[in-house]
Amino acid sequence: MNTTKYANAVAVVKAMENTLLTRSDMEQFINASSTAEIESLISAKKGGNTGSVENVWEMIHEYAPDSRELEILLYKNDFHNLKVSLKAMISGREPQKYYIRPTNLDLNHLTQAISAKEYDVLPEFIRDTAEKAYGLIVDTSDGQLVDSFIDTATLSAIQKSSADFGSEFMRKYAQLVTVCADIKTAYRLSRMKKQKNFIENAICGSAELDKESLVRETLGGTENLLNYLDGTIYRETAELLRTSPAQFEKWCDDAVMELAETAKMKSFGTEPLIAYYIATEAEVKNLRIITVCRESGADRETITERMRKLYV
Repeated sequence: MNTTKYANAVAVVKAMENTLLTRSDMEQFINASSTAEIESLISAKKGGNTGSVENVWEMIHEYAPDSRELEILLYKNDFHNLKVSLKAMISGREPQKYYIRPTNLDLNHLTQAISAKEYDVLPEFIRDTAEKAYGLIVDTSDGQLVDSFIDTATLSAIQKSSADFGSEFMRKYAQLVTVCADIKTAYRLSRMKKQKNFIENAICGSAELDKESLVRETLGGTENLLNYLDGTIYRETAELLRTSPAQFEKWCDDAVMELAETAKMKSFGTEPLIAYYIATEAEVKNLRIITVCRESGADRETITERMRKLYV
């Protein structure tokens, strides 16, 4: 992956990093007197370009249209869209307004494929999941069960594709997002006291936190799960979950950003492109946090505590 193939794309991304919002910018937004002022400040800082995730994806994909590694970043959107299509089919609703973009999928083809059960027209990474999820929702009408199945399949696909054609950076990314998702799911299910079959369906497992151990400790209850995490390299997550699950969510986002920062000094390969996309996602999330918190009446200290780590 560390070749000169994407040198031009990396050069463009490096230049565009200067347009990313800084911590100082975010503090200015937090201290703004109204939502209207925040929007005005953002417009001034970004020069009228909001730097949407979809626009950024179109830009980097234009420079690296044949990179399968980049496509892995969109798997979470793709599998979400699969959920939307299945639920729309069952409920008789129009799915288009619920789809998330950017996506690797042709969303018109997705809707048609699910309705006609023509799974072969779908990309290989999602084909089997679509077929099995269709059967599951038809047989059980259990939306929660289907959601858990698809969420686990998303993580499995990210890990498999990263192992098959991803760089070391992408393999680390796959491992990290899986661990964070599994811990979050295990914690939630331990509190809900879910049965073994449901837990096994909802947890993916990874090289660092194997599925069997997570399922066993989740069945044992929340404290059992946290005690298990205390003995792993992710012991910090147990401490956070004991005191503030919201801070655990922040830790996960910050850990992904810290990984992205390792790509800053690279001049070739796809890593800088991936990192810039991750940085844009973090920027959008932070702006959403500020807006939602301000609308709910949260004070500045609370907003600042919830802010995610930035790339610049």
